Amino acid sequence: MKFTKFVLLGIAFSLAVASFSPAQAQDKTLTVFAAASMKNAFDDVAKLYTDQSKVAVKSSYAASSALAKQIESGAPADMFISADTDWMDYVEKKGAVKAGTRVDLLGNRIVLIAPKDSKIDKVEIKQGFDLAKLAGDGKVATGDVTAVPVGKYAKAALEKLGSWDAAQSKFAMAENVRAALALVSRGEAVLGIVYETDAKVDPGVKIVGVFPEGSHPPIIYPVAATANANAGTDAYLAFLRSGAAKTIFEKYGFTFLIKPIS
Repeated sequence: MKFTKFVLLGIAFSLAVASFSPAQAQDKTLTVFAAASMKNAFDDVAKLYTDQSKVAVKSSYAASSALAKQIESGAPADMFISADTDWMDYVEKKGAVKAGTRVDLLGNRIVLIAPKDSKIDKVEIKQGFDLAKLAGDGKVATGDVTAVPVGKYAKAALEKLGSWDAAQSKFAMAENVRAALALVSRGEAVLGIVYETDAKVDPGVKIVGVFPEGSHPPIIYPVAATANANAGTDAYLAFLRSGAAKTIFEKYGFTFLIKPIS
């Protein structure tokens, strides 16, 4: 009789472990694909969430264009945060976003930067701004203007200001905004166009000018769960909309575009 009871308990325990392992173990780790410009702020947000929830967050940072293509190809991401609405629209049209989860979370600005020891300082960016003359024989770094959001914003602004045609040959196109930032920080480019938040985290550069908001489309970071997202993703999405997350994002210079939900 005792042996039978022991066996039954053992079977029940084994079934419980088997039913727990696949689902709940997955809930303990979330994979996020996020725009490269979000790294510092998002690392802090993820750490706080993990400390509070005990759910690990693995973040993969790259250009929004590259991440969107990876998601389209079936990469195992639970969440996508793009640096523009175009690439979020792209994955949404491909059916790779969970309906009803998309939120325009953050805003940013693009700025003109130079190496910290550069003689270039205090540039007024306005109509007729002569970027080509300012760069001289040097290069101007930004993201690929055909795909990477920061590059697209930069080109749009320069076209609006009448500066693109003369300056386009001077551009060094990087695979993402952090790569462009590094070119300026190392002195391999005399100027760069990056997000304000990126410039603030690199002591090797200084901001020498700010692009007028009306010179380019609004810089918006939408976030959404992917179509095949882990069940725990909704809780993390809610955390990104919280007052605690807002405090961290604003510390790094992002604009919080929504009213915090908690």
